Amino acid sequence: MDLTYTLISLLNGLSTGLLLFMLAAGLTLIFSMMGVLNFAHASFYMLGAYVAYTISLTFGFWWALLLAPPLVGVLGALFERYALRRVHKFGHVPELLITFGLSYIILEVVQIVWGRSAVPFTQPAALQGPLFTILDSRSSGLAIAWGAQPEVCNTAADMICTQFPAFRAFGMAIAILMLIGLWLVLTRTRIGLVIQAALTHPHMVEALGHNVPRVFMLVFAGGTALAALAGVIGGALRVTEPSMSLQVGAVLFAVIVIGGMGSLAGAFIASLLLGVIESFAIGSDLSLLDLFHSLNLGVTDATFGYAVYSVKISQVAAILPYLFLVLILIFRPKGLLGTREG
Repeated sequence: MDLTYTLISLLNGLSTGLLLFMLAAGLTLIFSMMGVLNFAHASFYMLGAYVAYTISLTFGFWWALLLAPPLVGVLGALFERYALRRVHKFGHVPELLITFGLSYIILEVVQIVWGRSAVPFTQPAALQGPLFTILDSRSSGLAIAWGAQPEVCNTAADMICTQFPAFRAFGMAIAILMLIGLWLVLTRTRIGLVIQAALTHPHMVEALGHNVPRVFMLVFAGGTALAALAGVIGGALRVTEPSMSLQVGAVLFAVIVIGGMGSLAGAFIASLLLGVIESFAIGSDLSLLDLFHSLNLGVTDATFGYAVYSVKISQVAAILPYLFLVLILIFRPKGLLGTREG
């Protein structure tokens, strides 16, 4: 049974981590290019889910997946062109404040247009149900059944069946394709070379005839479009509601800091790391005392009191990203792969 738990927890953790990376990639791209820490990034994630929901009502999920990211990207480009660019010359504090204010504006607009309750943004019919089912039996061992859950799960008394949703696997595939596409654009295309050159030598790029402000606008639009793409997947996978930006916003910045400010590779590693750790922690039945015993730390329930050690690891899973954030800031402020300190 432990092997089944390990496999499902690992897959769920990778799924959560890849969704986090989809969201973190856009913010990392914006910060590495423009030096702007966009506090409204999670709000664009939420906006992507709501725009996709509205499109899906008329045209279906697949058109929503195709159209919502570029539409939100256009809104991001307009914000950069007519608001962010005007305060960019005044330094980082005005940039933080204007994006912070934008996050509340987007939240209020969402609540006015779509209401304060969750909306029924559902997964496409083709991806509903399990991709595969892990069959775990004492008599026959482990097996995998693809597609719908087999009938033996309802008839065998010693059989434990654990499903892995098809839409969750689809979200993982989208994240991997996004990663490959982003890498190809940045390293194998002319616009990618211009973006990388503008990062380190903006005056030289401008002297060669390229419009650097326009490049920055396109980067900001691309970053917000990536956030919206994550919102389409996350909104259909979880719940589309006004609080969804708050649920991922804090974790998003933990990913950016842990991975290293401006490092796409660092954001990828940190996203997968936090996703897998959180998945195993949520499914764990161990207490803190059991954990300390397994690590041979030599503590007992009398050290700090039984009430502390009786707490389950699953109960503190939500604070683990922030614990890693604090440790990274103390021992390695540049993050895992970062080149600049936060």
